[in-house]
Amino acid sequence: MGEVAEIRLGDKTIELPVVVGSEGEHAIDISKLRAQTGYITLDPGYANSGSCESAITFINGEEGILRYRGIPIEQLADKASFLEVAYLLIYGTLPKREELEGFTESIRRHTMLHVDFTKVFTALPKDAHPMAACSATVGAMATFYPDSLDPRDPSQVEVSIHRLIAKLPTLAARAYKHSVGQPSMYPKNELNYVGNFLHMMFGNPCEEYEVDAVISKALDLLFILHADHEQNCSTSTMRLVGSSMVNLFGAVSAAINALWGPLHGGANQAVIEMLAEIRDEGMTGRQFVERAKTKDDTSRLMGFGHRVYKNFDPRAKIIKKACFDVLNQLGVHSQMLEIAVELEEIALKDEYFVERKLYPNVDFYSGVIYNAIGTPSNMFTALFAIGRLPGWIAQWRELHQDPTFKIGRPRQVYTGPTETSFVPIDKR
Repeated sequence: MGEVAEIRLGDKTIELPVVVGSEGEHAIDISKLRAQTGYITLDPGYANSGSCESAITFINGEEGILRYRGIPIEQLADKASFLEVAYLLIYGTLPKREELEGFTESIRRHTMLHVDFTKVFTALPKDAHPMAACSATVGAMATFYPDSLDPRDPSQVEVSIHRLIAKLPTLAARAYKHSVGQPSMYPKNELNYVGNFLHMMFGNPCEEYEVDAVISKALDLLFILHADHEQNCSTSTMRLVGSSMVNLFGAVSAAINALWGPLHGGANQAVIEMLAEIRDEGMTGRQFVERAKTKDDTSRLMGFGHRVYKNFDPRAKIIKKACFDVLNQLGVHSQMLEIAVELEEIALKDEYFVERKLYPNVDFYSGVIYNAIGTPSNMFTALFAIGRLPGWIAQWRELHQDPTFKIGRPRQVYTGPTETSFVPIDKR
Protein backbone atom coordinates (compact mmCIF):
# COMPACT_ATOMS: atom_id res chain seq x y z
CA MET A 1 0.00 0.00 0.00
CA GLY A 2 1.28 3.47 -0.88
CA GLU A 3 1.34 6.61 1.22
CA VAL A 4 -1.85 7.39 3.14
CA ALA A 5 -3.22 10.38 5.00
CA GLU A 6 -5.08 10.01 8.28
CA ILE A 7 -8.07 12.01 9.42
CA ARG A 8 -9.34 11.77 12.98
CA LEU A 9 -13.04 12.30 13.67
CA GLY A 10 -13.76 11.79 17.37
CA ASP A 11 -12.32 8.42 18.35
CA LYS A 12 -12.30 7.15 14.78
CA THR A 13 -9.30 7.35 12.41
CA ILE A 14 -9.81 7.10 8.66
CA GLU A 15 -7.03 6.38 6.19
CA LEU A 16 -7.19 8.13 2.82
CA PRO A 17 -4.95 7.15 -0.11
CA VAL A 18 -2.45 9.66 -1.49
CA VAL A 19 -2.29 10.09 -5.28
CA VAL A 20 1.02 11.23 -6.79
CA GLY A 21 1.16 12.88 -10.21
CA SER A 22 3.91 12.46 -12.79
CA GLU A 23 5.46 15.81 -11.75
CA GLY A 24 5.41 14.93 -8.05
CA GLU A 25 2.14 16.63 -7.15
CA HIS A 26 0.46 15.01 -4.14
CA ALA A 27 -3.28 14.76 -3.60
CA ILE A 28 -5.39 13.15 -0.89
CA ASP A 29 -8.13 11.01 -2.45
CA ILE A 30 -11.33 11.85 -0.55
CA SER A 31 -13.71 10.15 -2.99
CA LYS A 32 -14.90 7.73 -0.25
CA LEU A 33 -14.78 10.19 2.65
CA ARG A 34 -18.53 10.80 2.82
CA ALA A 35 -19.39 7.12 2.49
CA GLN A 36 -17.02 6.21 5.32
CA THR A 37 -17.65 9.13 7.68
CA GLY A 38 -20.70 11.14 6.62
CA TYR A 39 -18.44 14.19 6.29
CA ILE A 40 -17.61 16.23 3.22
CA THR A 41 -14.85 18.80 2.64
CA LEU A 42 -15.53 22.53 2.26
CA ASP A 43 -13.35 24.46 -0.20
CA PRO A 44 -14.93 27.67 -1.58
CA GLY A 45 -13.62 28.37 -5.07
CA TYR A 46 -12.09 24.85 -5.20
CA ALA A 47 -8.60 26.35 -4.74
CA ASN A 48 -7.41 23.23 -2.90
CA SER A 49 -9.57 20.60 -4.62
CA GLY A 50 -8.63 18.46 -7.59
CA SER A 51 -11.63 17.62 -9.77
CA CYS A 52 -9.82 15.14 -12.02
CA GLU A 53 -6.57 13.54 -13.07
CA SER A 54 -5.37 15.00 -16.37
CA ALA A 55 -2.50 14.38 -18.79
CA ILE A 56 -3.00 17.56 -20.84
CA THR A 57 -1.46 20.62 -19.17
CA PHE A 58 1.07 21.01 -16.37
CA ILE A 59 1.50 24.26 -14.45
CA ASN A 60 4.00 25.01 -11.70
CA GLY A 61 2.98 28.39 -10.40
CA GLU A 62 5.98 28.84 -8.13
CA GLU A 63 8.50 28.20 -10.92
CA GLY A 64 6.53 29.85 -13.74
CA ILE A 65 6.25 26.63 -15.76
CA LEU A 66 3.56 25.89 -18.37
CA ARG A 67 3.69 22.76 -20.52
CA TYR A 68 1.23 21.23 -22.99
CA ARG A 69 1.53 17.42 -23.01
CA GLY A 70 4.98 17.85 -21.42
CA ILE A 71 6.33 20.33 -23.98
CA PRO A 72 7.36 23.74 -22.55
CA ILE A 73 5.25 26.65 -23.77
CA GLU A 74 8.43 28.48 -24.78
CA GLN A 75 9.27 25.76 -27.32
CA LEU A 76 5.75 25.59 -28.71
CA ALA A 77 5.58 29.38 -29.03
CA ASP A 78 8.89 29.40 -30.91
CA LYS A 79 8.47 26.38 -33.18
CA ALA A 80 4.80 25.37 -33.59
CA SER A 81 1.71 26.71 -35.30
CA PHE A 82 -1.63 27.06 -33.51
CA LEU A 83 -3.23 24.16 -35.39
CA GLU A 84 -0.20 22.00 -34.56
CA VAL A 85 -0.71 22.84 -30.88
CA ALA A 86 -4.45 22.19 -31.21
CA TYR A 87 -3.70 18.71 -32.58
CA LEU A 88 -1.21 18.09 -29.75
CA LEU A 89 -3.72 19.04 -27.07
CA ILE A 90 -6.66 17.14 -28.53
CA TYR A 91 -4.96 13.96 -29.71
CA GLY A 92 -2.07 13.74 -27.27
CA THR A 93 0.97 13.85 -29.57
CA LEU A 94 2.56 16.22 -32.05
CA PRO A 95 1.22 15.40 -35.52
CA LYS A 96 3.35 13.88 -38.23
CA ARG A 97 3.52 15.92 -41.43
CA GLU A 98 0.72 14.02 -43.19
CA GLU A 99 -1.45 14.14 -40.04
CA LEU A 100 -1.05 17.90 -39.73
CA GLU A 101 -1.75 18.39 -43.44
CA GLY A 102 -4.91 16.28 -43.20
CA PHE A 103 -6.09 18.07 -40.05
CA THR A 104 -5.37 21.51 -41.55
CA GLU A 105 -7.16 20.66 -44.79
CA SER A 106 -10.22 19.39 -42.93
CA ILE A 107 -10.39 22.57 -40.84
CA ARG A 108 -10.01 24.67 -43.98
CA ARG A 109 -12.94 22.87 -45.66
CA HIS A 110 -15.27 23.33 -42.68
CA THR A 111 -14.95 27.12 -42.23
CA MET A 112 -18.09 28.13 -44.11
CA LEU A 113 -21.38 28.50 -42.20
CA HIS A 114 -24.75 27.07 -43.13
CA VAL A 115 -26.60 29.71 -45.15
CA ASP A 116 -29.42 29.86 -42.58
CA PHE A 117 -27.02 31.25 -39.96
CA THR A 118 -27.78 34.57 -41.68
CA LYS A 119 -31.23 34.44 -40.09
CA VAL A 120 -29.70 33.81 -36.65
CA PHE A 121 -27.47 36.88 -36.89
CA THR A 122 -30.28 39.00 -38.36
CA ALA A 123 -32.37 38.21 -35.27
CA LEU A 124 -29.66 39.53 -32.93
CA PRO A 125 -29.68 43.20 -31.86
CA LYS A 126 -27.00 45.25 -33.59
CA ASP A 127 -25.29 46.00 -30.28
CA ALA A 128 -25.23 42.35 -29.14
CA HIS A 129 -21.96 41.57 -27.39
CA PRO A 130 -19.78 39.30 -29.57
CA MET A 131 -19.41 36.78 -26.74
CA ALA A 132 -23.18 36.52 -26.39
CA ALA A 133 -23.40 36.04 -30.15
CA CYS A 134 -20.63 33.41 -30.11
CA SER A 135 -22.25 31.46 -27.29
CA ALA A 136 -25.67 31.59 -28.95
CA THR A 137 -24.44 30.59 -32.39
CA VAL A 138 -22.17 27.80 -31.12
CA GLY A 139 -25.17 26.45 -29.23
CA ALA A 140 -27.20 26.78 -32.41
CA MET A 141 -24.71 24.54 -34.22
CA ALA A 142 -26.43 21.64 -32.46
CA THR A 143 -29.58 22.48 -34.44
CA PHE A 144 -27.75 22.80 -37.76
CA TYR A 145 -25.68 19.63 -37.32
CA PRO A 146 -27.89 17.01 -35.62
CA ASP A 147 -25.75 14.30 -37.26
CA SER A 148 -22.92 14.80 -34.75
CA LEU A 149 -24.46 15.14 -31.28
CA ASP A 150 -23.64 11.80 -29.66
CA PRO A 151 -20.75 12.36 -27.22
CA ARG A 152 -19.93 8.65 -27.19
CA ASP A 153 -19.77 8.13 -30.98
CA PRO A 154 -16.11 8.69 -32.00
CA SER A 155 -16.94 9.58 -35.60
CA GLN A 156 -19.58 12.13 -34.56
CA VAL A 157 -17.24 13.65 -31.98
CA GLU A 158 -14.49 13.91 -34.59
CA VAL A 159 -16.61 15.84 -37.08
CA SER A 160 -17.88 18.10 -34.27
CA ILE A 161 -14.29 18.90 -33.28
CA HIS A 162 -13.37 19.91 -36.82
CA ARG A 163 -16.56 21.93 -37.27
CA LEU A 164 -16.00 23.86 -34.04
CA ILE A 165 -12.36 24.71 -34.64
CA ALA A 166 -13.13 25.73 -38.23
CA LYS A 167 -16.32 27.69 -37.62
CA LEU A 168 -15.70 29.56 -34.36
CA PRO A 169 -13.45 32.16 -36.10
CA THR A 170 -16.13 32.55 -38.78
CA LEU A 171 -18.83 33.02 -36.14
CA ALA A 172 -16.72 35.48 -34.12
CA ALA A 173 -15.84 37.58 -37.19
CA ARG A 174 -19.46 37.59 -38.29
CA ALA A 175 -20.58 38.71 -34.83
CA TYR A 176 -18.19 41.65 -35.12
CA LYS A 177 -19.33 42.56 -38.63
CA HIS A 178 -22.95 42.44 -37.48
CA SER A 179 -22.20 44.78 -34.57
CA VAL A 180 -20.68 47.44 -36.84
CA GLY A 181 -23.18 47.12 -39.67
CA GLN A 182 -20.75 45.74 -42.24
CA PRO A 183 -21.35 42.86 -44.65
CA SER A 184 -19.87 39.57 -43.51
CA MET A 185 -16.93 38.10 -45.39
CA TYR A 186 -16.84 34.55 -46.67
CA PRO A 187 -13.81 32.53 -45.58
CA LYS A 188 -11.06 32.00 -48.13
CA ASN A 189 -9.76 28.45 -48.33
CA GLU A 190 -6.37 29.52 -49.68
CA LEU A 191 -5.56 31.41 -46.45
CA ASN A 192 -4.17 29.80 -43.30
CA TYR A 193 -6.20 29.62 -40.09
CA VAL A 194 -5.20 32.97 -38.59
CA GLY A 195 -4.96 34.77 -41.93
CA ASN A 196 -8.50 33.66 -42.75
CA PHE A 197 -9.78 35.05 -39.47
CA LEU A 198 -8.04 38.39 -40.06
CA HIS A 199 -9.54 38.51 -43.56
CA MET A 200 -13.05 37.89 -42.19
CA MET A 201 -12.58 40.43 -39.37
CA PHE A 202 -10.99 43.32 -41.24
CA GLY A 203 -11.67 42.71 -44.92
CA ASN A 204 -14.58 44.13 -46.90
CA PRO A 205 -16.11 43.30 -50.29
CA CYS A 206 -14.91 46.58 -51.83
CA GLU A 207 -11.21 45.76 -51.87
CA GLU A 208 -8.73 42.96 -51.44
CA TYR A 209 -7.44 42.48 -47.89
CA GLU A 210 -3.76 41.61 -47.54
CA VAL A 211 -2.81 39.61 -44.47
CA ASP A 212 0.24 41.05 -42.70
CA ALA A 213 2.64 38.22 -41.83
CA VAL A 214 3.84 39.84 -38.57
CA ILE A 215 0.30 40.43 -37.31
CA SER A 216 -0.74 36.93 -38.35
CA LYS A 217 2.22 35.42 -36.50
CA ALA A 218 1.50 37.45 -33.35
CA LEU A 219 -2.15 36.37 -33.31
CA ASP A 220 -1.16 32.74 -33.93
CA LEU A 221 1.20 33.08 -30.96
CA LEU A 222 -1.55 34.52 -28.76
CA PHE A 223 -3.82 31.61 -29.67
CA ILE A 224 -1.06 29.17 -28.68
CA LEU A 225 -0.51 30.90 -25.33
CA HIS A 226 -4.24 30.80 -24.59
CA ALA A 227 -4.84 27.24 -25.84
CA ASP A 228 -5.14 25.57 -22.44
CA HIS A 229 -4.51 26.43 -18.82
CA GLU A 230 -5.49 23.46 -16.71
CA GLN A 231 -8.71 23.53 -14.61
CA ASN A 232 -9.62 27.22 -14.83
CA CYS A 233 -13.21 28.46 -14.59
CA SER A 234 -14.22 27.95 -18.23
CA THR A 235 -12.42 24.60 -18.51
CA SER A 236 -14.05 23.38 -15.31
CA THR A 237 -17.36 24.54 -16.76
CA MET A 238 -16.61 22.57 -19.93
CA ARG A 239 -16.00 19.44 -17.89
CA LEU A 240 -18.94 19.90 -15.52
CA VAL A 241 -21.45 20.61 -18.29
CA GLY A 242 -19.90 17.87 -20.42
CA SER A 243 -20.37 15.36 -17.60
CA SER A 244 -24.13 15.56 -18.17
CA MET A 245 -23.49 13.85 -21.55
CA VAL A 246 -24.52 16.96 -23.48
CA ASN A 247 -23.14 17.30 -26.99
CA LEU A 248 -19.86 19.09 -27.65
CA PHE A 249 -21.55 22.22 -29.03
CA GLY A 250 -23.61 22.67 -25.86
CA ALA A 251 -20.58 22.27 -23.60
CA VAL A 252 -18.50 24.79 -25.61
CA SER A 253 -21.38 27.28 -25.55
CA ALA A 254 -21.39 27.08 -21.74
CA ALA A 255 -17.59 27.45 -21.57
CA ILE A 256 -17.76 30.59 -23.73
CA ASN A 257 -20.15 32.18 -21.25
CA ALA A 258 -17.82 31.29 -18.36
CA LEU A 259 -14.89 32.86 -20.23
CA TRP A 260 -16.91 36.03 -20.84
CA GLY A 261 -16.77 37.00 -17.16
CA PRO A 262 -14.51 39.97 -16.29
CA LEU A 263 -12.70 37.88 -13.65
CA HIS A 264 -11.70 35.35 -16.31
CA GLY A 265 -11.38 36.11 -20.03
CA GLY A 266 -12.37 39.74 -19.76
CA ALA A 267 -9.14 40.75 -18.03
CA ASN A 268 -7.31 41.96 -21.15
CA GLN A 269 -10.20 44.28 -21.98
CA ALA A 270 -9.87 45.72 -18.47
CA VAL A 271 -6.14 46.33 -19.12
CA ILE A 272 -6.84 48.40 -22.24
CA GLU A 273 -9.54 50.37 -20.43
CA MET A 274 -7.05 51.10 -17.61
CA LEU A 275 -4.31 52.21 -20.04
CA ALA A 276 -6.78 54.41 -21.93
CA GLU A 277 -7.90 55.98 -18.64
CA ILE A 278 -4.30 56.81 -17.71
CA ARG A 279 -3.65 58.28 -21.17
CA ASP A 280 -6.87 60.31 -21.29
CA GLU A 281 -6.35 61.77 -17.82
CA GLY A 282 -2.78 62.75 -18.69
CA MET A 283 -1.28 60.78 -15.82
CA THR A 284 2.10 59.11 -15.67
CA GLY A 285 2.38 55.44 -14.81
CA ARG A 286 3.87 56.39 -11.44
CA GLN A 287 0.91 58.64 -10.59
CA PHE A 288 -1.55 55.84 -11.39
CA VAL A 289 0.44 53.31 -9.37
CA GLU A 290 0.43 55.58 -6.34
CA ARG A 291 -3.29 56.09 -6.77
CA ALA A 292 -3.90 52.35 -7.03
CA LYS A 293 -1.99 51.80 -3.78
CA THR A 294 -4.28 54.19 -1.89
CA LYS A 295 -6.86 52.23 0.10
CA ASP A 296 -9.70 54.72 -0.40
CA ASP A 297 -9.20 54.88 -4.20
CA THR A 298 -11.10 52.48 -6.47
CA SER A 299 -8.37 52.40 -9.14
CA ARG A 300 -6.90 48.95 -9.73
CA LEU A 301 -3.75 47.91 -11.54
CA MET A 302 -5.14 45.46 -14.11
CA GLY A 303 -3.10 42.73 -15.79
CA PHE A 304 -0.83 42.12 -12.81
CA GLY A 305 -0.67 39.00 -10.66
CA HIS A 306 -2.21 35.59 -11.27
CA ARG A 307 -4.11 33.10 -9.16
CA VAL A 308 -1.76 30.27 -10.13
CA TYR A 309 1.58 31.88 -11.02
CA LYS A 310 3.32 33.19 -7.90
CA ASN A 311 6.51 34.67 -9.36
CA PHE A 312 5.97 35.30 -13.07
CA ASP A 313 3.68 34.31 -15.92
CA PRO A 314 5.80 32.56 -18.59
CA ARG A 315 3.33 33.63 -21.28
CA ALA A 316 3.83 37.32 -20.50
CA LYS A 317 7.54 37.14 -21.31
CA ILE A 318 6.76 35.62 -24.72
CA ILE A 319 3.98 38.01 -25.67
CA LYS A 320 5.86 41.18 -24.70
CA LYS A 321 8.32 40.71 -27.59
CA ALA A 322 5.47 40.00 -30.02
CA CYS A 323 3.81 43.22 -28.89
CA PHE A 324 6.84 45.30 -29.89
CA ASP A 325 7.15 43.37 -33.18
CA VAL A 326 3.57 44.20 -34.14
CA LEU A 327 3.83 47.88 -33.29
CA ASN A 328 7.13 48.21 -35.15
CA GLN A 329 5.65 46.50 -38.19
CA LEU A 330 2.63 48.79 -38.15
CA GLY A 331 4.78 51.84 -37.55
CA VAL A 332 2.48 52.68 -34.67
CA HIS A 333 3.52 55.02 -31.86
CA SER A 334 1.44 53.72 -28.99
CA GLN A 335 1.18 55.88 -25.92
CA MET A 336 -0.66 53.01 -24.25
CA LEU A 337 2.33 50.71 -24.86
CA GLU A 338 4.66 53.32 -23.36
CA ILE A 339 2.41 53.51 -20.30
CA ALA A 340 2.31 49.71 -20.11
CA VAL A 341 6.12 49.47 -20.16
CA GLU A 342 6.36 52.16 -17.48
CA LEU A 343 3.82 50.37 -15.29
CA GLU A 344 5.71 47.09 -15.65
CA GLU A 345 9.04 48.68 -14.71
CA ILE A 346 7.52 50.32 -11.65
CA ALA A 347 5.64 47.24 -10.46
CA LEU A 348 8.68 44.96 -10.79
CA LYS A 349 10.71 47.25 -8.50
CA ASP A 350 8.11 48.72 -6.16
CA GLU A 351 8.14 46.96 -2.78
CA TYR A 352 4.34 47.13 -2.54
CA PHE A 353 3.92 45.02 -5.69
CA VAL A 354 6.94 42.78 -5.14
CA GLU A 355 5.66 41.76 -1.68
CA ARG A 356 2.25 40.92 -3.14
CA LYS A 357 3.75 39.08 -6.14
CA LEU A 358 2.01 41.41 -8.59
CA TYR A 359 3.84 41.04 -11.92
CA PRO A 360 2.57 41.29 -15.52
CA ASN A 361 0.43 38.38 -16.69
CA VAL A 362 -0.51 37.33 -20.24
CA ASP A 363 -3.46 39.74 -20.33
CA PHE A 364 -1.23 42.76 -19.80
CA TYR A 365 0.35 42.84 -23.26
CA SER A 366 -2.19 40.80 -25.25
CA GLY A 367 -4.72 43.61 -24.98
CA VAL A 368 -2.15 46.05 -26.39
CA ILE A 369 -1.66 43.79 -29.44
CA TYR A 370 -5.40 43.38 -30.01
CA ASN A 371 -5.83 47.14 -29.76
CA ALA A 372 -2.92 47.86 -32.12
CA ILE A 373 -4.32 45.70 -34.93
CA GLY A 374 -7.68 47.42 -34.71
CA THR A 375 -9.66 44.94 -32.65
CA PRO A 376 -12.44 46.60 -30.62
CA SER A 377 -12.20 45.86 -26.91
CA ASN A 378 -15.48 43.91 -26.82
CA MET A 379 -13.92 41.39 -29.25
CA PHE A 380 -10.88 40.64 -27.07
CA THR A 381 -12.58 37.80 -25.20
CA ALA A 382 -13.92 36.29 -28.43
CA LEU A 383 -10.34 36.00 -29.66
CA PHE A 384 -9.43 34.41 -26.33
CA ALA A 385 -12.23 31.86 -26.91
CA ILE A 386 -10.84 30.93 -30.35
CA GLY A 387 -7.47 30.24 -28.73
CA ARG A 388 -8.88 28.32 -25.76
CA LEU A 389 -11.18 26.10 -27.86
CA PRO A 390 -8.66 23.26 -28.45
CA GLY A 391 -7.98 23.04 -24.72
CA TRP A 392 -11.69 22.85 -23.93
CA ILE A 393 -12.12 20.10 -26.51
CA ALA A 394 -9.11 18.18 -25.19
CA GLN A 395 -10.42 18.36 -21.63
CA TRP A 396 -13.91 17.26 -22.77
CA ARG A 397 -12.47 14.26 -24.65
CA GLU A 398 -10.32 13.28 -21.68
CA LEU A 399 -13.36 13.43 -19.41
CA HIS A 400 -15.33 11.09 -21.66
CA GLN A 401 -12.40 8.67 -22.01
CA ASP A 402 -11.92 8.48 -18.23
CA PRO A 403 -12.93 5.00 -16.94
CA THR A 404 -14.12 6.65 -13.70
CA PHE A 405 -16.45 9.03 -15.62
CA LYS A 406 -19.43 10.25 -13.63
CA ILE A 407 -21.68 13.29 -13.70
CA GLY A 408 -20.34 16.22 -11.69
CA ARG A 409 -22.30 16.87 -8.52
CA PRO A 410 -20.60 19.06 -5.88
CA ARG A 411 -21.86 18.95 -2.29
CA GLN A 412 -22.67 21.85 0.04
CA VAL A 413 -22.89 22.73 3.71
CA TYR A 414 -26.44 23.93 4.31
CA THR A 415 -26.71 27.09 6.49
CA GLY A 416 -30.38 28.04 5.97
CA PRO A 417 -33.36 27.80 8.35
CA THR A 418 -34.11 24.53 10.08
CA GLU A 419 -37.54 22.95 9.50
CA THR A 420 -40.19 25.67 9.44
CA SER A 421 -43.96 25.36 9.01
CA PHE A 422 -45.78 26.95 6.11
CA VAL A 423 -47.68 30.15 7.06
CA PRO A 424 -50.93 30.85 5.13
CA ILE A 425 -50.88 34.13 3.19
CA ASP A 426 -53.48 35.87 5.38
CA LYS A 427 -51.34 35.24 8.49
CA ARG A 428 -47.96 36.40 7.17
